Amino acid sequence: MDFAQRSNSAPTGAPAPNRAPESKKSRRMGSKMGAVMRWGTVTLLVSGTILVVALVAMIGVSKTSEQSKYVNSGQYQAVFLNGGQVYFGKITSLNQRYVAMSDIYYLRVNQAVQPTAQQSDSSNDVSLVKLGCELHGPQDQMVINSDQIVFWENLKTDGQVAKAVAEYQKQNPKGQDCSAAAASTQTPATTPAATPKQ
Repeated sequence: MDFAQRSNSAPTGAPAPNRAPESKKSRRMGSKMGAVMRWGTVTLLVSGTILVVALVAMIGVSKTSEQSKYVNSGQYQAVFLNGGQVYFGKITSLNQRYVAMSDIYYLRVNQAVQPTAQQSDSSNDVSLVKLGCELHGPQDQMVINSDQIVFWENLKTDGQVAKAVAEYQKQNPKGQDCSAAAASTQTPATTPAATPKQ
């Protein structure tokens, strides 16, 4: 007998051995496994998305709290805007989108219409004005978009602005009186007409 020519495989022309037909039970198990895999994938994707959103929110909150920890609530702050305007007040809220302020003041430069020879261009009268008595009648609160702010800073209590605010509050213990400010800024509605000479 020649054992070298024997092999476990079927002869070339012989039909392949029959496999047992797949049972209904094994087909059900396969479809259940596929469903479990699909649900697992969906759950993994949803969990990953929630994790990414939570991380982004946490980073945003940490940046906000990072900057807001520098606000000294016992002092006034100066907020410098892109257009050159400066507002002095108390920052009440600060986040990535806006800065909210209250108890607001700003500087007004009073220039002479026609300066005399003794006055130079640099002798402008600068005064601190309390927000609230302007023509449009704003409340003493302001919300400024963060993209309009160049920078902000805490003010020392012995600085000129803080002293001017303290003096204003001392002179106006009941708060701002807009009726006096409105009377001083009103102009007469009509001017007397000149009478012709005969």
